[in-house]
Amino acid sequence: MNWWRRLKTNTLARLGALVLITFYLAVIAAEFVAPYNPYASQLDGALLPPTQIYWNEPGLMGPHVYPTIQGPIDLQTGDRKLLVDRSKPSPIRFFVQGEPYRLFQIKLPLPTQFSLTNPKFDEVEVFPGIPGTLHLFGTEGGKWNLLGTDEQARDQFSRLVYGGRISLSIGLVGIAISFPLGMLVGGISGYFGGWTDVILMRLVEVLMTIPSIYLLIALAAVLPTGLSSAQRFLLIILITSFIRWAGLARVIRGEVLSLKEREFVQAARAMGGRSLYIILRHILPQTATYIIIAATLSIPDFIVAESVLSLIGLGIQQPDPSWGNMLSLATNASVLVLQPWLIWSPALLIILTVLAFNLLGDGLRDALDPRSLER
Repeated sequence: MNWWRRLKTNTLARLGALVLITFYLAVIAAEFVAPYNPYASQLDGALLPPTQIYWNEPGLMGPHVYPTIQGPIDLQTGDRKLLVDRSKPSPIRFFVQGEPYRLFQIKLPLPTQFSLTNPKFDEVEVFPGIPGTLHLFGTEGGKWNLLGTDEQARDQFSRLVYGGRISLSIGLVGIAISFPLGMLVGGISGYFGGWTDVILMRLVEVLMTIPSIYLLIALAAVLPTGLSSAQRFLLIILITSFIRWAGLARVIRGEVLSLKEREFVQAARAMGGRSLYIILRHILPQTATYIIIAATLSIPDFIVAESVLSLIGLGIQQPDPSWGNMLSLATNASVLVLQPWLIWSPALLIILTVLAFNLLGDGLRDALDPRSLER
C-alpha cells in the first residue's frame, strides 16, 4: 500500500478527489440536494439574479430572503426592476420540507426497435426510488434562488445539480465501454503479432486519424429527430466510446509486446493455458497501473465532448438540463452582459471537474509509477 501513502501526501490529488466526491454525491442525491424541481417555472420569476441574503435585520435573526419577482418593463428605458416584498421574510434553513421526490430512482433507456434510421427506446424503471420530501436547504415560505433563474423562470442551482448527472456520468459510462474494447484489441494484437497485429493496428491508425470532434458533430447531426434526451445521451456515449478506444489499444499493444516474453507468461503457456485466458488473466492485469491513470485522465475528454455537443445544440436538448446545454446561452451576447450568472456557473463547474480529474490523474500517476520511488 505504498502507493496509497504516496497518494495521501499529494495535496493537489487529495483536493481533486475531494471535489469529485462532493460533485458525485451531490448529483447522485440530486432530489435531496436541489431545493426545487428543475423543470418547474416560478411565477414572474424569469431571469432573476441570485437572491440577496439578509442578515440580522431589526426584529429578524439569522439569514433570510425576501420574495422577489420581475417588475413591469419601463417603456422609456426598456429595463425591468426587481420587486422585493419586504413584508414577508423567509428564513433560510437546512433540512426543510419541500416538493416530494423519489431518491435514487433509476430509469434506463432500453432499445425496443433496432434500426439505423429510426431506433426506438423506452425508459424502463429499474428501481422505484425512496419517497421523500426533505431537502438539504431551502426557505420557510418564499423562494431562495441561490444562483438565480433562467429565461423559463427555473431555478439555476437545481438545474445545475440535475444536469451534473449527465455531464459527470458520461465519462464513467464512456470509459466502461471504450476501455475494455481497447484493452482486448491491444492485448490480442500484441500477444499474437503477425497478420493479426498488422490488421488490428492499421484499423487503430485509421480511427486515430479521424478528428473526433468533427465526427461527433457529423454523427450527432444525422441522429433521428424526436429522440428524447436519454436516448440521445445513450447514442452520444456509444459514438464517443467508439472513437476513443484506439489510442488505448495502441499503448496496451506495446505493453503486451514486452510482457508476453516474461517468465510467468511462458510458464502459463507451457502449462497449456489458452491464449485468451493468458491475455485476460496474466497479461492485461499487469497493465492495470497505466489503465487506471489513463481512465482518470480520459474522463474529462468525454465531459468536454458532451459539453461541446450540447453547447452547439447537438447533444442534450432542453428542457432536460446538462452543463453543456446550460452553457449554450453563452452564444447570446445579451446574456453575457445582462445575465452573466447563467454562464459562469456551468462554465465553472466544467472547469473544476476537468481540473479535479487531471489533478487526481497526475497524483495516481506519481503514486503508482515505480520510478517515483527513486525520486
